[in-house]
Amino acid sequence: MIKFDLKAASPEIHFALCGVGNERTLANFAALAEYGRTRRDPPLLVAATLLVPGYVDRREVAQIAAFIASLDPEIPYSLLGFHPAFYLADLPFTSRRHAEECLEEARKAGLRRVELGNAHILGGDY
Repeated sequence: MIKFDLKAASPEIHFALCGVGNERTLANFAALAEYGRTRRDPPLLVAATLLVPGYVDRREVAQIAAFIASLDPEIPYSLLGFHPAFYLADLPFTSRRHAEECLEEARKAGLRRVELGNAHILGGDY
């Protein structure tokens, strides 16, 4: 199994979080998605996005989910709550509302295997 961390759909937000653009990441993910159709169970490819408050919002997740769904709506997708640490220690935890909004957007994009990971760390509704 190959887990891809899709940080952001927007090259600018991806650069802000990672220091590089996302073009190569998206191209590699698309190539693996094509190859992944040869093995459905267990899935060869899974995707995850960290819900960083102030950066990765429902619009970002909607774009990422639409990209994944355009390749294969059966690719598993996990949305992960953010925990402030290291360089981003000044940001809040991902709120439950933020996570649920993003989960809704991913499902609306047509993905069939979406989950909210590490929900136990979600913060209050802000």
